[in-house]
Order: sequence, then structure tokens, then C-alpha cells
Amino acid sequence: MHDVEELDGLDKALVQALMMDGRAPFSRLAEVLEVSDQTVIRRYRRLRTAGLLRVVGLPVGHRVGLYESWLRVQCTPDAAVQVADGLARRPDIAWVTLNSGGTEIHCISRARNRGDRDALLLQKLPGTRRVTGISAHSILRTFIGGPGHWAGLDILTEQQVRALERPWVFGPGTRIDLDEAALAMLAVLGRDGRAGYPELARATALSESAVRRRLEQLRDGGAIYFDVEIAPVLLGFQAEAALLVSVPPAELAATGAAFAGHPEVPFAAAITGSANLLAVVVCRDTDALYGYLTERIGALKAVQQVEVVPVLRTVKRAGMLTDGARLVDPPAV
Repeated sequence: MHDVEELDGLDKALVQALMMDGRAPFSRLAEVLEVSDQTVIRRYRRLRTAGLLRVVGLPVGHRVGLYESWLRVQCTPDAAVQVADGLARRPDIAWVTLNSGGTEIHCISRARNRGDRDALLLQKLPGTRRVTGISAHSILRTFIGGPGHWAGLDILTEQQVRALERPWVFGPGTRIDLDEAALAMLAVLGRDGRAGYPELARATALSESAVRRRLEQLRDGGAIYFDVEIAPVLLGFQAEAALLVSVPPAELAATGAAFAGHPEVPFAAAITGSANLLAVVVCRDTDALYGYLTERIGALKAVQQVEVVPVLRTVKRAGMLTDGARLVDPPAV
């Protein structure tokens, strides 16, 4: 991993502001952060040009009919990096990490239909040389993550957060079918969530005013959200792990909601399998991770068993490949 310094207070405030609304105008961000427009623009461009930060626009899987699964892939020690890199270059795979002793890969599959999902699980991965095992778990309900705001970064005041955040309701909703214009828009926003309306208009063959209205409709309908891709180490978080938690089905919703309220947890979801709750935990260091496990998790009476799987390296985040703490554009397909 490249040596990188932790961001300063204003950079962190800008990151959190973008987490609230990734497409907020620079003038609005400057107003809320109480700095000049040029300061915000200069900070953002420096972080983005250095590959340290990227805003990306992504579909909300269950709202647009994607089949989302969490995959756990075991490999021989000499093949894990190669297999992880190959998975990361697939557009239907996100959040690729090397875990455990470096022989296990975790990732999220977002297939557009059952056929694509089954082809990956039944043909492509099993046929990959030196893959020794695969387990796939359907994501049933997301408690925190995606359009939900991670509470671990608390630089902004409550008033600043309220000034920027957009309301979002988790849970089931009416499915939204993405037309060709929406898909073309997502192709651009997946590379740059702050792409201007002229660029989106060219990609969709719509007018700028029509693109603006369409994007707002998709956001308000819960079909698209904007994520901030940044390595936790830049924000002062050194320890990452995946938790596989077993709770009684009757307690799953309440326990998932409890995890969603923990500032250490940027992602938690109900999944299929013997461990029915998956959580990603980000802590300042291993001591803080120990404290989280013994105090917060230990206080949840419904938790029956916890498997802690350390994250050794992140190969891909929501949409971008990584090189240490830096984001890398994927190669053209």
C-alpha cells in the first residue's frame, strides 16, 4: 500500500458533506462549510485528481430489479490476487476485498437477471483455475449502506448535516424499470457522479432540462443514489473487518437496526445462510475493534455467534478499482 497521510479537518468536512449529497453545488457546499466557493472547488479537485476521492452515481439494487448477492470465494494462496483482480474488472461486481489469510475474497454481485447471476456462480467462477470453494448469500434487506449515510465521520454539526442531507426511506418499494436514457445516464454517473448536465444530455440525447428532471425523478424515487468512494485510512480508520452474525429470525430486524445505528458500521444487511446478518466494521485501530466487539456487539442479547473476518486489502469499492488508498479507473471493456 502507498503511504498516505490522513486528510485534514476541512477535507474531512467536505467528504462528509458529499456523503450527504454527492451532487450538491459547490456554492452550496461552501455555504454550509463556511468557506469560499474557490476553497471548496480547489479541495475537491485536488482530492479527485490525486485519486483519493470519487463521487459515483449507482443504482439501488432492489429498486431497479438487480439480483444482489454477497460472495465468499476461497482460492489457493498463489491465485487469490489474480482472481480478485479479475472479479474487480467485472461491471457486475463491487466491493471486492482480500480477507482472512489472503486466500479468501469477498465481493458483491449485482446481476441484471437470474441467468447472469447463475452463469457467474455455476460456470465462470467454478471454472476459474485454483478457486477451491464458493458460497453465495442473497442480500435480503439492507439496514445501512448504499443511500444510507455512514455515521462514523462526525465532522459536521447537526445543523450542517440537516442542511445537506436528502431524505431516504429504506425497505421495499415499487420497482422502477430503467429505460435506455436512465442506463446511459448511469454509465456516465458511475464514472463521475458530479458530471455536468451537458455531459449527461449528450449521453442520453435529451435536453439539459429533461436530464435534470429525469435525474431528480430517479433520485426521489429511490432508483439512484450517490456514493463517496474513499479509503477509510485517509479518514483515520485503520482496522476493517467483515462480521458474520447469527441471530434468531424473530430478532433479525431489530438487530439489523441496532447495527445500522452503530457509527462503526457503514454497511449491514440481512442475508441467506446460517449466519443471517452481514456487517462491515471500520474502526480507528485494532483496540477500537476489540472494544466494538466486546462492548457494542456483546450488549446485543440476540447475537448468538459472530465470525470476524479481517479485511487485508480492498481491490474495488462501489465502482472503482483501488491501488492502495488511491482509486483507479477500470480499463475500457
